[in-house]
Amino acid sequence: MKTRTYRANSIQAALDLVRRDLGPEAAVLHSQQVRSGLVSWLTGRRQVDVVASDDVNVPSRLPPDFEANSGSVTPTADTLDFRRQYESDVKKQLANLNSLVEQLCERDDGSPQSELPDAFFQLFTDLIEAGVTQDLARDLIKQLQQTTDPAEAQDVNLLKARAVRFLEKDIPITGPIHVETGKTRLVALVGPTGVGKTTTIAKLAANYRLREKKRVGLITVDTYRIAAVDQLRTYADIIDLPMQVVSSPREMREAIMQLNGLDLILMDTAGRSPRDEIKIQELKSLLSEAKADEVHLVLSTAASAESLTKTAERFSEVGTTTLILT
Repeated sequence: MKTRTYRANSIQAALDLVRRDLGPEAAVLHSQQVRSGLVSWLTGRRQVDVVASDDVNVPSRLPPDFEANSGSVTPTADTLDFRRQYESDVKKQLANLNSLVEQLCERDDGSPQSELPDAFFQLFTDLIEAGVTQDLARDLIKQLQQTTDPAEAQDVNLLKARAVRFLEKDIPITGPIHVETGKTRLVALVGPTGVGKTTTIAKLAANYRLREKKRVGLITVDTYRIAAVDQLRTYADIIDLPMQVVSSPREMREAIMQLNGLDLILMDTAGRSPRDEIKIQELKSLLSEAKADEVHLVLSTAASAESLTKTAERFSEVGTTTLILT
């Protein structure tokens, strides 16, 4: 049985993806509305996750509102079970949220304070839905309560902008890659598939070659996707950069020798699933041979906080030094 999760901007769009991938007989196992990462939180847009299976013997469970809109007037036992489970999950989430709000409405000494204003409550729930941890969400709300005038306390957009500024202060920024004339610096980009590693490499190469007037070379280890190699080669031809393609530790040594003497070498790598132990170890071996000065982990801000955390922890095995968020 094949089970997959599909994310789209509406339930209908998600079901279209299911039918296109698994066929018209696919069974829907679960669906829910989600806010996908901080980008979704900042824009206020929600998406829909649908979990589906290609096993025709599994009863399909569409969300109640979708079945109603589709003209189904007689609820099945599966639909009723889904509704009861859905209502139970909602009640649990509300109870948990109420408990958190009660904690927010207490003073530092434990005594109750005035009821949490609606805008603070809205921001707090948005943060939790976006995947921000409860501790961090509480800290942000408390900081905002201490720094916001009563006249501003109902402006949720103002509170959101201030919350972003508070977060910015807690995020250490490394600044640009430090390139010294006369010394070759090797920088590798790693990460999952589809996060924008190759495009980021091209932007960095163009900046250091055209603006900083540095001598830049490219290495690609992404031999799994011919299109990725061709894409980077096109960039290299446009900017007039030397480029080497490698697929083994021996070829890595040779490529670095070929590019020795340049100011900056940028290395593009194939996307690796954080769950693929073999590919992670292959990447670790190649980077160990390259002796990269910096290893940037490229991640997409559209991913959930939980997914970002797990991916960062998994790729730490290859010696990541910095994050690049796309």
